[in-house]
Amino acid sequence: MKTIAFAALIAVFTLSATAPAAVAAGKIHRACMKSDRPSASRQMCRCIQDAADQVLSNRDQALAAKFFKDPQMAQDVRQADNSRKEAFWKRYKDFGAIAQAYCQ
Repeated sequence: MKTIAFAALIAVFTLSATAPAAVAAGKIHRACMKSDRPSASRQMCRCIQDAADQVLSNRDQALAAKFFKDPQMAQDVRQADNSRKEAFWKRYKDFGAIAQAYCQ
């Protein structure tokens, strides 16, 4: 079941990645572009935003975008003993796996 859901998500992501870019950049895209990472090209950040749009809600994206500026916050969320943060972290890991697979 998990594999089927992941395969469906990949198919949707592949279709959205080939569609014309959205006019307005999302929260993840903006945070990525502002980051000091040398690999943060416009195309890379757009791809990462596309992955976020497939997996993360707007609220999740707002939190995840903060990680670009404050990596310690990601550690704090990951280690939190809170069911909401644990659920977010699972979605965030799924997002990261998809972004890594398609945005390299």
